Amino acid sequence: MLRTLRDDLWTFAPAPLPPLSRPRLLRRAPHVLVCVMAFALAFGAGSEPTDSYGVTFGLGAAIGCAQGGAVAIALWRPLPAWWLSLTATVVSAQAARVAPGGVLHVSPEPPLWPWTGPGITACAVVLFLLALRMPARVSAGALALTALTTYVLQGVEGAVSYSPTGLMAVVVFTVVLLVGTALRGRREARNQLVELTTVTAEERARRTLLEERNRIARELHDVVAHHMSVISIQAQVAPHLVENPSDELRENLDGIRKNALEALTELRRVLGVLRSENPDDPYGIGSGTGAAPDSPQPTLDRLGSLVENTRAAGLEVLTEITGEVRPLPPGVELSAYRIIQEALSNALRHAPGSTVRVELGYFPRGVQVRVINSRPTRSAPPSPGAGHGLLGMRERAVMLGGTLVTSETSCGGFAVACFLPSPENSRPGDDPTGRTGEEDQ
Repeated sequence: MLRTLRDDLWTFAPAPLPPLSRPRLLRRAPHVLVCVMAFALAFGAGSEPTDSYGVTFGLGAAIGCAQGGAVAIALWRPLPAWWLSLTATVVSAQAARVAPGGVLHVSPEPPLWPWTGPGITACAVVLFLLALRMPARVSAGALALTALTTYVLQGVEGAVSYSPTGLMAVVVFTVVLLVGTALRGRREARNQLVELTTVTAEERARRTLLEERNRIARELHDVVAHHMSVISIQAQVAPHLVENPSDELRENLDGIRKNALEALTELRRVLGVLRSENPDDPYGIGSGTGAAPDSPQPTLDRLGSLVENTRAAGLEVLTEITGEVRPLPPGVELSAYRIIQEALSNALRHAPGSTVRVELGYFPRGVQVRVINSRPTRSAPPSPGAGHGLLGMRERAVMLGGTLVTSETSCGGFAVACFLPSPENSRPGDDPTGRTGEEDQ
């Protein structure tokens, strides 16, 4: 224990007092206040030994500078400051014992000893700053050593010509350390709460991202499983479309069919783990997977049904389709459908009574989706959503190499704009609308 106490009290690591976080104009106010207090205590602690104990002016000035300097140093290095303040008190008390005659000609009342008034104040400020910056074990060690030093000076050596202040000083120091330790514990608890809140928010965002990617994986696994089934059937039928197929051709087609069936079996196992049972659909427009989890994934052919369901839920929806309507890869159509579906769900949640415009544009390189809602006519009720909306739309767009932009409109509404490229028609450097530099010229 003594070795630990020595290590605690002899480790002069810097522990500066941080500025206030708010208000910003008063960030350095505590530092300025402590420095002003140190300047005042330097004069008080220097004149007290000279006037009350009769010590020389030079020694009194040195004691005052030590006490005031200890208060200022405590802003950055509280442990050395405490040692300096305690040493100045011991020197002052010993100087009073050497020159007791100073008591007789200054005042009829016996002066304070071994702690003077300015000395108690200076040491209390130093201990308070120490308790704010150092662990409670270090603060308790400093208080114990201070009390022991006070007992040795007053109880062992003693000075009958003076008024004892040891008990009062130890009580003041104890109260100050308790207050400082409590404030330090409160600050640490607040910092831990902020860190925990930050970690919780990050974990929530990570979990939301994983859940949305899980949902996208379920849907894309359905699309892949469909294609694997088609490959298996075509490999089985192909030998019957050729007269007298060779053994090598039959063997290769059988291998293709066997591999396709094995991949399909593995996909079904994965789907059995990933597929949720029947998520709730509070808005009645198919925001979940629906009542039939094994049904095919939707495409843009079902956009009319989605819009009708949204209108039935109480939202006015206008649609506009431009360009040459053509079939797109299943992944692109599924993502475009889900983005429109989620945008309509968000409008139902957050913009009740608004008018929504759904624009679907077909271009040579892909499809462009825009969903814009006007200002809501009434306040939105609390939303039961899990916060997957914008995150899920962005994940779908990025997965296909597309872009998605969301922003508020000037009239108080909200807009979602997305472009999803079509892989078979995309070429690096092309304009999303399919125009070339020659056409512009």
